[in-house]
Amino acid sequence: MIAKLRGLLDSFSADHAVIDVQGVGYLVYASTRTLGALGAIGNEIVLHTDMQVSEDSIRLVGFTTSEERDWFRLLTSVQGVGARVALAILSALSIDELHRAVAGGDQAMVARSQGVGPKLAQRIVNELKDKVGSIALGPGRDMPAAIAGSAGADAVSALLNLGFRPAEAAAAVARAEAELGAEATFDALVRTALKKAAR
Repeated sequence: MIAKLRGLLDSFSADHAVIDVQGVGYLVYASTRTLGALGAIGNEIVLHTDMQVSEDSIRLVGFTTSEERDWFRLLTSVQGVGARVALAILSALSIDELHRAVAGGDQAMVARSQGVGPKLAQRIVNELKDKVGSIALGPGRDMPAAIAGSAGADAVSALLNLGFRPAEAAAAVARAEAELGAEATFDALVRTALKKAAR
């Protein structure tokens, strides 16, 4: 599983970029918001990634923040929402707008995205309303201050990948960071959070 890429922006088009990581070019699909934030060719960039594996292909999807990646995973958990539709939603709406739309049941806002009709927008809002936990709210809002940093957010994301609910993951990482301190590394946070969650 490839979770993050750090390299040079080699090229990009309307729906993807190529990232040169020590001579290896990774083709990474992304939202227009993410592509617009990459800057000029030759820039060193970091992308959080999600690897999509199907019977006939393997593709990487890239995000500027782990929060955006977590929303992508939430969106693709909804029946009828594939990677392309999820990226269209993330292109049309900022994370704040998407969170407000889901939390407030505003299906019309979600339906502004290309390829999302009223029925699918309603399904997205209905299915995600109860799933939206602190990880989806982002630093500085309802996420505990202890996990507002990138290591904490990445640790929460790792626990989500292991099947934890958002609130459980956030609470476990917050307890781990309270014990280890604000400078704790990602690996240490994950190990300690897993121990805390197991008690």
